[in-house]
Amino acid sequence: MPQTPKPYSPSRRSLLRALGGTAALGALAGCGVPAAYVKAGDRAGADLSAQDKRLTWANWPLYIDTDDNDATKRPTLDAFEKRTGISVDYIEEINDNDEFFGKISPALMNHQQTGRDLIVMSDWMCARFVRLGWVQRMDRSAQPNVAKYLDPQLSSPAFDPGRRYTVPWQSGITGIAYNHRKLGREIRHVSDLWASDLKGRVTLLSGLDEAFALLMQGNGVDITRWTAADFHTVCDQVRTQISRNQIRRFTGNDYTKDLVSGDVLACQAYSGDVIQLQADNPDIRFVVPEEGAELWADSLMIPDLARHKTNAERLVDYYYEPEVAAELAAWVNYVCPVPAAQAVLADSKDKDTAELAGNPLIFPDSTMRKHLAIARDITSTERVEFAKEWNKIVGL
Repeated sequence: MPQTPKPYSPSRRSLLRALGGTAALGALAGCGVPAAYVKAGDRAGADLSAQDKRLTWANWPLYIDTDDNDATKRPTLDAFEKRTGISVDYIEEINDNDEFFGKISPALMNHQQTGRDLIVMSDWMCARFVRLGWVQRMDRSAQPNVAKYLDPQLSSPAFDPGRRYTVPWQSGITGIAYNHRKLGREIRHVSDLWASDLKGRVTLLSGLDEAFALLMQGNGVDITRWTAADFHTVCDQVRTQISRNQIRRFTGNDYTKDLVSGDVLACQAYSGDVIQLQADNPDIRFVVPEEGAELWADSLMIPDLARHKTNAERLVDYYYEPEVAAELAAWVNYVCPVPAAQAVLADSKDKDTAELAGNPLIFPDSTMRKHLAIARDITSTERVEFAKEWNKIVGL
């Protein structure tokens, strides 16, 4: 989900976010548009995979390995095509969850094909697709690698128990990044962001779904079962910090620019981004606060009426082969959803590649995992109220 490498910019400013996403669908239904929900029996279309060896895959920019000498070549994907004979039309067309939701929702709402067999969305958006019945259940019997190697900590989110409809593409951690040399001390707690020596030098993420969980964890909240009261408490705290001029601004992925320039000394950040920043500036550090941090995923889904479902399932399973997952992880530097890939990287003859196996921001160790949690998603009913309050606070 980065700027370098996390592909999505979470400064959500679309109409659907402003209206609360699913609330917008409800408004449309009230104007004569058919109900959005698609029943389980109406989601599958004729699967042409056997005779039509291809599929179309929509993903975010910079979210797959590319050849160092030719950016048009994608080694892992090229290897899949060569092995299977399946041609993949890979389209880097997703730049924002809400924007892409708005792009394909008319087709899904009206029970029409989207023209895509596989899409990658952030899990909070995946939850919306699953609730609306807009994605098909995958045949796990045809995906032995997923069944065997999927990270147990990512295997059963509340919105999709057992990952029947979604499979993590990459994962990451929302924590705190800071410049240790310029700050002159360590950061260990979320509350450290409110220290006097950071006044005006802090940024928070602007997206509701990206920001709230870490702030709740700073209050000791179990984000797997947070409540409306917990959310309102966070909003009150943020308003207080705004009034104190503690927060410089709310950002999308552009927080990295402020951190690199030194205008900001500490900020909410994504683990994948920080790995890239550290390559140029080792003074930049990423911390999982002692109270905990949010573990998230961007996941693969097969939309309703996809014409090449079997081919798509085969591609998903291919990326769960440890050797393939390791090659991808070495390039994108996110938390790898295939822990078995760690041993593959550790055995690499290339020193830099082998060192990645020991990076806890790619393969969290047991100590770090104890401090990671997946937040329960915001329900459609909650989103209407919460988005309105949060967007007012951050100026969206």
